[in-house]
Amino acid sequence: MSTHDLGQSRPAGRDLTRVALGISYNGRPYDGWQSQPSGNTIQDKLERALARFLDIPDVNTLCAGRTDAGVHGLNQVVHFDSPLERPANAWVRGTNSFLPPDIAVQWAQKVSPGFHARASATGRRYAYVLLESPVRPSVDAGQVGWVFRPLQHDAMQTAANTLLGEHDFTSFRASSCQAHSPVKTMRRIQIARRGAYWRFEFEASAFLHHMIRNIMGCLVAIGTGNRPPSWMAEVLASKSRDAAAPTFSPDGLYFLAGWSTIAVDGTFQRLNSAGSRLGHALPDVTNEPPHPYQDLWVDTRDRRGSGSVRGCRRHRFRAVPAQPALRVAGAGR
Repeated sequence: MSTHDLGQSRPAGRDLTRVALGISYNGRPYDGWQSQPSGNTIQDKLERALARFLDIPDVNTLCAGRTDAGVHGLNQVVHFDSPLERPANAWVRGTNSFLPPDIAVQWAQKVSPGFHARASATGRRYAYVLLESPVRPSVDAGQVGWVFRPLQHDAMQTAANTLLGEHDFTSFRASSCQAHSPVKTMRRIQIARRGAYWRFEFEASAFLHHMIRNIMGCLVAIGTGNRPPSWMAEVLASKSRDAAAPTFSPDGLYFLAGWSTIAVDGTFQRLNSAGSRLGHALPDVTNEPPHPYQDLWVDTRDRRGSGSVRGCRRHRFRAVPAQPALRVAGAGR
């Protein structure tokens, strides 16, 4: 196993401090999380930035959940061992000064030597944002998936419920998956719609390689009426990748959080909420993957009152900050 997988090599004779970071990134320009010979990965960029900030030859990191090429991260938990001590805000600002603009450290936290970003994670959460439109995305290209046929919420949610609980997810596993076991526990799948955008949220003990994108392919096939909801159970029971739909696009997939518990001031707290301990407010990035016009809607009321101007209504866009992205009450859930 490489030092990139361990993320915790300790030079002899030196006292090291283990640090955890929360990283957000736009995955579209990169070859995924894990270090590659190309050097064009999130891990490569982060490790080079940390090494420059610390002025040392190299830094090895380990993350809570590796993401594929084109997949985004909103709160990727990472740990590494540092020969130097730095305040939390210095880790954030100093590292960010050496990172490209589409990768940013959101928070930093000193943790115990036994903390391990992957092994300490008790669960992981992803969201997939999907645009339903007859026309492909433009402004948010690469930030959302796309389907041009209408989707049926109830059919997709019924099919998704089939996957809840502990199952063998071989049917949704990529051939290159390196997980020791295909058995995982799916804790929650929630599907909601706001306007033209759908949000699919997945929470599980862990995920297999391409697991969510393969599930999304099946959900879209069911939502468009190409398959009945009962088909999902057949795919799951077959334990064959050939039984499922093709792998869906990575564009709308966001890694939301890898949940871990650490000791802070004698109490145990969730690591993915560490930003609140930095002394300044941070957005709750674990909940709302953004898209450019998530809080705009068309107000068709005539600006001059109840009448119309020559039979036409004037349209205007109005911000709706009270409604978080893709969070819908009532219809469509």
